[in-house]
Amino acid sequence: MTSPTIVPTIWTELAGVDFRVTTVDAGGVPTRSLQAGAGEPVIFLHGTSGHLEAFARNIGDHARRYACHAIDMLGHGYTGKPDFPYEIPRYRDHLLAYMDANGIESAHIVGESLGGWAGARTAIDAPERVASLQLLCAGGTVANPRVMERIRTTTREAVTRDDVELTRARMRLLMADAKDATEELVAVRHAIYHRPDFVATIDNLLCLQNMETRLRNVLRPEDLARITAPTLIVWGRDNPFGEVPEAAAMHEAIAGSELVLFDECGHWPQHEQAARYNELSLAFLAKHPVTR
Repeated sequence: MTSPTIVPTIWTELAGVDFRVTTVDAGGVPTRSLQAGAGEPVIFLHGTSGHLEAFARNIGDHARRYACHAIDMLGHGYTGKPDFPYEIPRYRDHLLAYMDANGIESAHIVGESLGGWAGARTAIDAPERVASLQLLCAGGTVANPRVMERIRTTTREAVTRDDVELTRARMRLLMADAKDATEELVAVRHAIYHRPDFVATIDNLLCLQNMETRLRNVLRPEDLARITAPTLIVWGRDNPFGEVPEAAAMHEAIAGSELVLFDECGHWPQHEQAARYNELSLAFLAKHPVTR
């Protein structure tokens, strides 16, 4: 008899880790935060329409050495959703307000997709607050109408129609292997997508998929060249929202940056290949301690 495949849950990923999920007032925005560990602060930022559970497979290993903060970004998850378009400076300001609320002067920023875009903008505008930067399939350097339409259409449809299959398809779009879009993650995201406040503000969240708005926020090579924080770029070769040349261009623009490509990996390298990513990240962080 074949044994059933056991898929780790968020609870089992965090087993043995002392953590808390709390709400932090970040500049007047109630912000959901998972906090674990002690030491230099590492802040994890998810992608468009995402939530802090994107880093469930990373918190345990990182919390052995660092004070981890995985947050629901402005307008996302269970964080507050003020009624204005969520452009990149808004995400930057929310991140800095979160750091201020927690007494964090400087942190390591790990940003996946939209989170990388916001993290990079913060590193440009407030370099003293960013000790190091990780860009995991980061967005924000190109304006590809086909990709933007895919993000806008699949997200809006999953939010406005109460059909879990649409949420499942949206999650599977992120992964090179559909099994990494676990049913638990689908359930978490489906619940978030159908909260009344999330539905009501979906246009604010998707504003960066509008060409005019995106071009106003895009990070150009001359912007990336201003990043002085040590930077690690991680990219999946099967990333559905950005091809490898985008990662190579970031690497070329950011002096001293490191670029690592993951084979058989989509848009969530930290989740799809967690063991490899965790080892890579911890080695990078160890090389670049916070300086005071």
